[in-house]
Order: sequence, then C-alpha cells, then structure tokens
Amino acid sequence: MKTAHDLVTAAKSRIQEISVTEAEQAIQQADILIDLREPDEYAAGHLQGAVNIPRGLLEFKMSGSPELSARNLDIVVYCKTSGRAALAANTLHEMGYLKVKSIAGGFDAWVQNGNNIVTLALPAFE
Repeated sequence: MKTAHDLVTAAKSRIQEISVTEAEQAIQQADILIDLREPDEYAAGHLQGAVNIPRGLLEFKMSGSPELSARNLDIVVYCKTSGRAALAANTLHEMGYLKVKSIAGGFDAWVQNGNNIVTLALPAFE
C-alpha cells in the first residue's frame, strides 16, 4: 500500500521542480501562478499575483475555465512545502498541460529565502 509520501516522491520524479531562486524568473514569465493551499492559508500570506485554486478543486477549475484551457499555458504551482504542488503538477501533465513548474519547498521555502508575500487585509468592523 502506497503512502502519501510515496505518491509525492513518485510525482516529483515526473515533474519539473524549480528552486526558489529559479521561481522568481519563472513567475515573471508565467501565464498563471497557482497557490494550491486552502483559502485560509492563502489569506494568511501568498506570493504576489497568485491565484488560489485549492488542490482539491484544481482539475475541476482547470477543466471548467475557458481561460485556462490552453494546454501551452506557462503554469507555476506551489503549496506549503511542495507535496501538494508535486501531485498537482503531475496531474496537470496528465491533463495535457505542457509547461508546468512546481516550486521546491513551496511557500515555506519562499518565505525562508526572504522573499515578499502578500496578505489579505480584512475589513475593520468598528
């Protein structure tokens, strides 16, 4: 029986994983940057320009959004530590997307590298 770790390891052997340093340029060139974390994780802090599509909704969002249907889109994905992103990148390849990159170490590595993040400002109710 395979574990989640086994599945992530297998996915990482089939995808293009890039370092945080490489990610900066890849993000600038990307058509879409996808944050695969849950909405509360995204709200607490995310990469500038990232669109939140939780991992559990990815296939449905990609299939159901005409603007995301082109298989030659340049896509960069990330999650907290890169496990969900590896699985997502592998799935996107299986769906026919040709240019998918996953950020090694995910959001945590991005922050540890000293890169800026964006947080959602909540309205003040006074």
